[in-house]
Amino acid sequence: MFQPNMFDSHHHHLLDMSHKNQENELDMLRDKDYESKSGTDIMDVPSGDDQDPNQRPNKKKRYHRHTQHQIQELESFFKECPHPDDKQRKELGRRLTLEPLQVKFWFQNKRTQMKAQHERHENSQLRNENEKLRMENIRYKEALTNATCPNCGGPAAIGEMSFDEQHLRIENARLREEIDRISGIAAKYVGKPLLTFPNLSQNGPPRSLDLPIGSFSPQPGMVDDMFGTSNLLRSISGPSEADKPVIIELAVAAMEELVRMAQSGEPLWIPNSDNSSETLNEDNYSQTFPRGIGPTQLGLKSEASRESAVVIMNHINLVEILMDVNQWSNVFSGIVSRAMTVEVLSTGVAGNYNGALQVMTSEYQVPSPLVPTREYYFVRYCKQHTDGTWAVVDVSLDNLRPSAMARSRRRPSGCLIQELPNGYSKVTWVEHVEVDDRAVHDIYRSLVNSGLAFGAKRWVATLDRQCERLASAMASNIPGGDVGVITTLEGRKSMLKLSERIVLSFCSGVGASTTHTWTTLSGSGADDVRVMTRKSVDDPGRPPGIVLSAATSFWLPVPPKQVFDFLRDENSRSEWDILSNGSLVQEMAHIANGRDPGNCVSLLRVNSANSSQGNMLILQESSNDSTGSYVIYAPVDIAAMNVVLSGGDPDYVALLPSGFAILPDGGGKHQGGRILEVGNGGSLLTVAFQILVDSVPTAKLSLGSVATVNSLIKCTVERIKASVAPENA
Repeated sequence: MFQPNMFDSHHHHLLDMSHKNQENELDMLRDKDYESKSGTDIMDVPSGDDQDPNQRPNKKKRYHRHTQHQIQELESFFKECPHPDDKQRKELGRRLTLEPLQVKFWFQNKRTQMKAQHERHENSQLRNENEKLRMENIRYKEALTNATCPNCGGPAAIGEMSFDEQHLRIENARLREEIDRISGIAAKYVGKPLLTFPNLSQNGPPRSLDLPIGSFSPQPGMVDDMFGTSNLLRSISGPSEADKPVIIELAVAAMEELVRMAQSGEPLWIPNSDNSSETLNEDNYSQTFPRGIGPTQLGLKSEASRESAVVIMNHINLVEILMDVNQWSNVFSGIVSRAMTVEVLSTGVAGNYNGALQVMTSEYQVPSPLVPTREYYFVRYCKQHTDGTWAVVDVSLDNLRPSAMARSRRRPSGCLIQELPNGYSKVTWVEHVEVDDRAVHDIYRSLVNSGLAFGAKRWVATLDRQCERLASAMASNIPGGDVGVITTLEGRKSMLKLSERIVLSFCSGVGASTTHTWTTLSGSGADDVRVMTRKSVDDPGRPPGIVLSAATSFWLPVPPKQVFDFLRDENSRSEWDILSNGSLVQEMAHIANGRDPGNCVSLLRVNSANSSQGNMLILQESSNDSTGSYVIYAPVDIAAMNVVLSGGDPDYVALLPSGFAILPDGGGKHQGGRILEVGNGGSLLTVAFQILVDSVPTAKLSLGSVATVNSLIKCTVERIKASVAPENA
């Protein structure tokens, strides 16, 4: 039952905290006076031998001020070792012409000074939290003052209902009023008739509208040169002040829709005959959510999917990944070719992302130049619900952007995250978009239609796989599955970090992103070779010069798992890798980073048969999940790799990754027998090479270099076809 004096007791608690803060401020003033001496001045105290017992002590204490050089040396040593032993103090004193006792006093004073600074910082945080609690206390008091009886509509006596029930009713009433009001504002932008949102009181927990609005600069991330040519991202600026209330209301309504979409069953979601997937009932959807972002636009088709999985990551880390644009782009690098936070409208409350709201742009890809990317301009909203479940929702803001008609837009899409024991989480993902997919190449159309290209299943499978990789990278020991030349934990972590970089580099340059300008070489149909050039200057992770990238995609009448196993196996590498020239390939190191045996990082050595040629090292990562797989590799310098294996910084190892992306052709699992056409269980294989054609960045690209790369990739494709599908070669 509701306690009438809860706010009074809360108020006394706040006063107590305020009294403590005043005492802390007095301590801070004393600390500041103390600090003025602690870092640079040391009191000169006569030793027992020098002091005359009959002499009265001098009341005026003498101080020795250290020189600037002595202070710098002491500060530098303190950063490395704040607690020096006797030997270190004597050595410091000898070097700086100070007595060991002076050195000892200086370190004692410095440690006290650092502790005082830390306590002041904690006090500041407590004061801020106290102020937030006080404001929340005031808001709840006002809400209860205006409470109404649900039966008669008159003023309610506090004892008639529980606090939680009263709070629910207040939130619901305000939510309905705000959404009705914003419908009128939104109608000005979208040209729709005014619609009244249905009563939400019976559908889930309340949705707070109290989102603090601030103005922040775009977050640093994959912007600048990576975003060079996109019309969408070039033209995007932060929303106007008039648009922000519209965005907030749209985000609140989208959160409500996402939760219901994730938790509802039939008739909203209709299971397919084999119960392996679901189909959204569009008629039921339109009736259940009449507002949304309007009807489907002409030329766009709807895609909707839902998928759940249990992943090995706690809910707090998952929310942080989704709300940090850089982490999100890295974890989903196979899907998100680029992303940017345009403006943060709310950072959330209580030190977490609850209530965080940010306007973003992103581009989603399939690892092939034959599938156009999908660009979105949307708001992302994060909320923790009353049952402890977290939800992150995206919804497009195209109606607020003065531009040509969008080729793709997101209806409320995102995920619900439920905490499970032992650091696991259950994730339920909903993808609901409208797109113009007419430019998709024929061999990829079945894949796109199946939802494996951009649907919820791909997002969940990618997240599950990346959680495995991250768990492996954070291992505190060397698992028994790791073999070879890796002998230290630091070497293992450095090698995994280097492998992560080759995956990110490969994924950023294999799709049809608008940052790329692909040029098609001679050929016909899907197996055209497309090339582009990049200049590498002042990038420690890439060799300097002109880099030529080449890619081609084609269909194979072979199940994806068979293609993946063939390409990742070092024993069959000589059958397709022209650069290894038929030499023996040996695995020197192996790090397992997933449940599937094919999920691993390997260090390969190519033992050249020609004694005049040195041995070559290749770093390779192979990764496989239910929606696709990768085999990505890069030649590495032997000396640089030795540094990495000893735990050195892998960021300065120059790499040019090449590799393969293997996707199902959209036809489901192969049931046996020959595969005769696309969509019956075959594979879509993309081959991508990066080759340094000139070490001078300002040099001109020669036609001979292009012809060589074209010949190399064509020959590789023919060898792969001859090995895995000889009857079709």
